[in-house]
Amino acid sequence: MTTTSTRPAVFFDRDGVLNHDAGYLFEVSKFEWMDGAREAVRLVNEAGYFAFVVTNQSGVARGFYQESDVETLHRWMSDQLAAVGARIDAFEYCADHPEGTVERYRRDSDRRKPGPGMITDLMKRFPVAAENSFLIGDQQRDVDAAHAAGIRGLLFREGNLAAFVRKALKLA
Repeated sequence: MTTTSTRPAVFFDRDGVLNHDAGYLFEVSKFEWMDGAREAVRLVNEAGYFAFVVTNQSGVARGFYQESDVETLHRWMSDQLAAVGARIDAFEYCADHPEGTVERYRRDSDRRKPGPGMITDLMKRFPVAAENSFLIGDQQRDVDAAHAAGIRGLLFREGNLAAFVRKALKLA
C-alpha cells in the first residue's frame, strides 16, 4: 500500500468527549452531545480525515445493557451527525471487562482501553496514515491506548469540542 492511498484519522472516545458522560449510557433519552461535538466531527470529515469512535462499554459485561443497545445508540448518533453533514466512518466498542457479571464478556481484552486493540483493528481495516493520526479522549487510559497503537493522544477535559479539534488539526 502506498502512502498516497492512506489518510490520517481522528479516533474519538465517546463518553466524556462526544457526549456528556452519564455513566453506563445506552439510552438515547439520556444522551447529551458535548458542546461543538457534531461540528467537530464535521471538521474532521472536511479535513479529509477518517473519523472513528473507540469506546469501552463495560456496561455490557456488567449486565446493565446489551450489545444491541450500544449498536442502536451508535446508529442514532450516526443519524444525528448526518443531519448536520457529518459522519463517523466506524464505531468500535469493547464490551469486555475482567470483573463482568456476564460470563461471555468476563475477560481481559487488548481491545479494552488502555489496550490499543480497537485502534489497531481500525488501522488494519482502513488505510490510516498513523503518523498524522490522533485520538481525543477524556481519560489517561485513552491517551495510553493511543500511544500503545503508535499515534498521538490528546486529553479533552472540558469546553467546546469543535474549538479543540480546530487546534488539534492545525498541529497535525
